[in-house]
Amino acid sequence: MVPVTDAVAAYGAAFGLLILSNISSQRTANQIFPFVMLPQFFLAGVFNPLQNLPWFLDVLSRIAPMRYAVDLVRNVYYGFAPSPVPAVTAGPAENLVVIGGMFGVLQESGQLHAGIARVLAGTRGNVYLLAPILMVVISAGSTFLGLISEYLVIIQLMVVLAERLGLDALFGTAVVAIAAKIGYMTSVTNPLPLVIAQPIVGLPVFSGVTFRLVTWIVYLAVGIGFLLLYVRRSGYRADRVAHGPAAPLSGRHLAVMSLLIAAIGVIVYGAGRLQWGNLELGAFYIFVAFAIAVTARLPAGTAATAFLTGIRAMVLAALLVGLARAVELILRDGLVLDTIIYALSRAAQGRHPAIVAQVMVLIQMAIDILIPSTSGQAAVTMPILGPIGHLAGVGPQVSGSAFIFGNGLSNTITPTSGMLLAYLATGRVPYGTWVRFVYPLVLVLAALSLAAIAAAVLVGV
Repeated sequence: MVPVTDAVAAYGAAFGLLILSNISSQRTANQIFPFVMLPQFFLAGVFNPLQNLPWFLDVLSRIAPMRYAVDLVRNVYYGFAPSPVPAVTAGPAENLVVIGGMFGVLQESGQLHAGIARVLAGTRGNVYLLAPILMVVISAGSTFLGLISEYLVIIQLMVVLAERLGLDALFGTAVVAIAAKIGYMTSVTNPLPLVIAQPIVGLPVFSGVTFRLVTWIVYLAVGIGFLLLYVRRSGYRADRVAHGPAAPLSGRHLAVMSLLIAAIGVIVYGAGRLQWGNLELGAFYIFVAFAIAVTARLPAGTAATAFLTGIRAMVLAALLVGLARAVELILRDGLVLDTIIYALSRAAQGRHPAIVAQVMVLIQMAIDILIPSTSGQAAVTMPILGPIGHLAGVGPQVSGSAFIFGNGLSNTITPTSGMLLAYLATGRVPYGTWVRFVYPLVLVLAALSLAAIAAAVLVGV
């Protein structure tokens, strides 16, 4: 390996000298080099496999000099045989860091503040009009299409909007988090839980839409009312918000805005139709950051500094998300969950069907603390609780709804939910602050869920 590492070192030094020969000062080099090197760690396959990359990322990967150095070292180490060690793929923690960098570049472009000024001018700074519209759109995307991680990219925008309205970061984060979580809590046609949970209990996928649609409308109305009540208690007054006529958007601002709209469309299409995971999304966020910098005509040093500033703000948050994921892995791989599920399921035996259905919701809430993954929880719990519900007289549709309610309720508040922690970290809202804010809403929604699930049993849903 020594000759190989020497060759790679010489190769890297030559690449560095090539870049440095075109840079005029050390300060510029310090700013540009991280912007040149960091994307290559993802594009060269250092942390993730390179199979099935989108075509544009595959092109960038083949251009990246680091890829060939990594391939050489890896092939020599494994004797030019396939690696026996499974590749480590990117997860929500890595995506969180990359999103921070992307928003650092976006903020430096000036588009963020210019676009928000136009929104405030259009609504005259009236949060009682703006917040419900935003929450309906966000929640609809979640409950009908299954969008959840995709909303990470708009939380910082909501926080900046909240600041312009004279409100805090908690409000901006809550606009997205409450709406998205309620969407998942009802999952009218959300494919992620329904495609897994419903076939396990013998149901056609997407059946029972009417019941879930009614609960979504009721729950979302409660969530909007809860947030607006918080706004009112915070002392907000629309006449104090500075929302004068906004300056027309420049050509660069319109170009960046068009780029962002197109990027959101690509994210939705990629995640829904192309089955993009964290790896593909993370790579795409890097591409969007680069595209924003080029479109806004930011100097390379300025864009690199903005990218690193955004990353720096997200490092601690990404660590917390990774630790939450570790808790789930330890409990699952250590087979601790099997014992817990068996013990909890015994509480649902020998009772009235309506009571059994309510206990199933509570069991799913408890299990969600240990398995915050929606698909993972469905695969683990439904084969056990589905038959128990059937023996107790609870229909399969009600068993599926109990899973959806329990999973959504806990994911709104549990500290092991990586996506919730990612939301809070992106909005820079402490977890304790979020719990104190949202627990009354969770209690109300839990009571509504228990009542709805009992009524579903009684009317024969």
